[in-house]
Amino acid sequence: MKKVTIKDIARICNVGVSTVSRAMNDDPGINAQTKERILATMKEYNYTPNGSARNLKRNEANTIALLVKGIDNPFFNSFIKYYEEAIKKYRYSSVLYAVREEEDELEAARQLVKDQKLKGILFLGGVAQPTDEALEALEVPYVLCTAAINMNVSSDHALAVSIDDEGEARRMVDYLIKMGHKRIALIPTRASDISVGFLRVNGYKKALEDNGLEFDPQLVRYLKENQEAYTPKSGYEAAADLLDNGPDCTAIFAISDTMALGVYKAIQERGLRIPEDISVVGFDGLSMCEYLHPGLTTIIQPAEQMLKSSLDLLIRAIEGEGQQKSIVLAAEFKENESVKNLNI
Repeated sequence: MKKVTIKDIARICNVGVSTVSRAMNDDPGINAQTKERILATMKEYNYTPNGSARNLKRNEANTIALLVKGIDNPFFNSFIKYYEEAIKKYRYSSVLYAVREEEDELEAARQLVKDQKLKGILFLGGVAQPTDEALEALEVPYVLCTAAINMNVSSDHALAVSIDDEGEARRMVDYLIKMGHKRIALIPTRASDISVGFLRVNGYKKALEDNGLEFDPQLVRYLKENQEAYTPKSGYEAAADLLDNGPDCTAIFAISDTMALGVYKAIQERGLRIPEDISVVGFDGLSMCEYLHPGLTTIIQPAEQMLKSSLDLLIRAIEGEGQQKSIVLAAEFKENESVKNLNI
C-alpha cells in the first residue's frame, strides 16, 4: 500500500497542508474541531511520517526541522514532496513546521531548537536579510533554501542553496528588450520586500540600464503591505490596476508564475490578447503553467536539485564533514508563446 503523505491528509480533510502542519504542531490558533478531525484522519490512515510533529514531543536526538514560510505557495509543494522522499535515505527523523506570514521564522526556529533539541534546520522561503548574530543564535547547523546569503552574513557555517535570482530576472527582461519591448511593466511583491523579490526587482532595473532604457517607477506595481505575495489574486489585482490606471506597456514581467496566472486573467477580462496586445512572462517554472494558453515564458528553478543539495549540505554540516560552501544552481530559461516579437 502506498504510504500516505501530508498532502493526502490535507486533501482528505479538505484543508491546506499548513493546517495539517499546525494540527501536528499543536498550534493553539487552530480550530479545535478541525484539529480533532485532522488527528483522527491521521490515525485512521496510520500516518506516521518522519515529518510528524510527534517526533518533536519525543525529543529525539537525531531530528531536523523543515521550516516553511509560505507553505500555501504552489511553488513550495514540489519541495515538500522531494523532501519527504529525500529524507528517507538519511538516519534522521524530521518535522515540518509551517511559519505563519506574520511570524518571525528565526524566532520560531530558535524556540524549536531550545524546546526540542534539534540537530539542524532547513529553511524554505522567508529569512529576508539575516545577520550573523541572528543566525548564530540558532546554535545548530542550518541551510537557507531558495534564499542567497547576503552581505549581512559572513558566518563560516552559514549555508544557502539558491539560483541567481537577480541575474535570472535580468536575463528575462533583457530577452523582452531584445524582442523589441521598451515599455516593460513589473509586478513584484511589496516595496518592503528585501528577500527574493528585492533581487528580482534589481535584475529588472539592471537590464533596463544595460540596454540604455530609463527606469519608470509608474510601470512598477508593488503590492500593498496587507496583500499576500506570490498569489494569483495579488497578480490579478496589480495587473488590473496597471491596465486601468497605469501608463501604456507592451509587456508585463510578473516575478512569480503564480502571480502571472492572475495577470493572464486581468488581461483577458479586458478583451486583450496575449501576446498580440500585451506580452507576459513569469518566474519559477510551475508545472500548472504548462496548461496556460498561450504557454508562459518563464525561468524554471531546479526545485528537486535545490532541495536535495540543501538537505545534503545540512546533513554534512551536522556530521562535521569538512568545510561546506553555499551553492548557486543554474536555472533554465523556457521560451513559450506568451511574448510577441515586435521587431518583425
